[in-house]
Amino acid sequence: LERQLLMQNQMRERQTAMQIAWTREFLKYFGTFFGLAAVGLTAGAIKKKNPGVLLPIVPLSFIFAYQYDMGYGTLLQRIKGEAENILDTQSTLLELPKGPLTYEELEKIRRSQSKIFIEK
Repeated sequence: LERQLLMQNQMRERQTAMQIAWTREFLKYFGTFFGLAAVGLTAGAIKKKNPGVLLPIVPLSFIFAYQYDMGYGTLLQRIKGEAENILDTQSTLLELPKGPLTYEELEKIRRSQSKIFIEK
């Protein structure tokens, strides 16, 4: 059991590392896009003398800030802290509908599904 827990923890850590690495890689491309879009929209706003052309920068900047926080900031630490808070103070939110699944329920579902496959 201890080996299985250790392996599950290693897999979780590797998946989290992959997610952070993916976010950092995505940030490079999105940061380039955001920079080019900001320069282009600014040039367009100056050329057309219409500051409304700069409006797309607002949602793009939120996406950029989120991705940066995820890849290099403290977003994951804040998420972990909030998850721990939910586990400690609001554990009723985590309860499954109709309670936890029991062995008897699983067997009942398995038997009913095997009858369906036999009939077909």
